[in-house]
Amino acid sequence: MKYLIAPLMMLLLSSPALAQDIKNGETLHQNNCLRCHDSGVYTRTNKRVTTLPKLGKQVRFCKDNLGLTWFDDEVNDVVQFLNNNYYHF
Repeated sequence: MKYLIAPLMMLLLSSPALAQDIKNGETLHQNNCLRCHDSGVYTRTNKRVTTLPKLGKQVRFCKDNLGLTWFDDEVNDVVQFLNNNYYHF
């Protein structure tokens, strides 16, 4: 029983942080990504992004093309937002 308490506590305590990361990803997406395209690129039938690693690679590609100075955690926030709302890998 004591071996289950620690992982459960970590899961419960990380949930608000997870929600905050998705919210930050949404904000970064709204303020930057939508300058070049709308959300239709995420829902089209011939998606170029077919895996979570490819999604991360695409977000980094776009970040670099826009000259954004995001940290890795900000890139991950956007990836998490996109995956949660569009891709569902």
